[in-house]
Amino acid sequence: MHFLMDSTKAAGDELAVDGIVPVGQLLTPLTRYKRWSDFFAIDNGAFSSFHHKAFKALLAREYEHRRLCKFVAVPDVVGDARRTLEVFNLLAHDLKSAGWPVALVLQDGIGDLAIPWCQLAAVFIGGTTKFKESDSAVACAKAARILGKWVHVGRVNTPDRWDKWAKIAHSVDGSGVSRYSHMRTRLVDHVRTSAHTKKGKPRSTSRPAS
Repeated sequence: MHFLMDSTKAAGDELAVDGIVPVGQLLTPLTRYKRWSDFFAIDNGAFSSFHHKAFKALLAREYEHRRLCKFVAVPDVVGDARRTLEVFNLLAHDLKSAGWPVALVLQDGIGDLAIPWCQLAAVFIGGTTKFKESDSAVACAKAARILGKWVHVGRVNTPDRWDKWAKIAHSVDGSGVSRYSHMRTRLVDHVRTSAHTKKGKPRSTSRPAS
């Protein structure tokens, strides 16, 4: 699972130390960092505040590299799956026609609605913390994997949330890890410790009950 950094290359290199955590880049219209990785995706910035002109400018800046892009998060309405689907249905077509792989940002309430799987390349687990921790979010991610779609999860800043999604998501991001060195160090140490624990765990020699 890759961590997509909305940061400078120096911060990305700090997280990528020793190859413990695979690192890519998440470009956003809010920070507008220069692209330093060919493993990248584009967010729309709606969780903070969506700015249409800045979003379009970022897409234009990276247009010639669109074939490398894992996904572009179509603008969404935070916490409202129905409104997000309406926006997606109106905007996704133009992005796809321009050659971008589009992601639907999954929001609270998506479990009761039909996901337009044929129209998207990826899902982005967004929404409130309650939704992100829900069985519905996990079920949507598992369905996406079955259908061969990319799965990305936002706001993964703690070891616990990393562990929750490590076997399901292809990529995650988190503003805390992107901004703060101590959070990057904590995540690297956790992943390293977990890897060593798994390698050192003895195989079970017990036989299944007959």
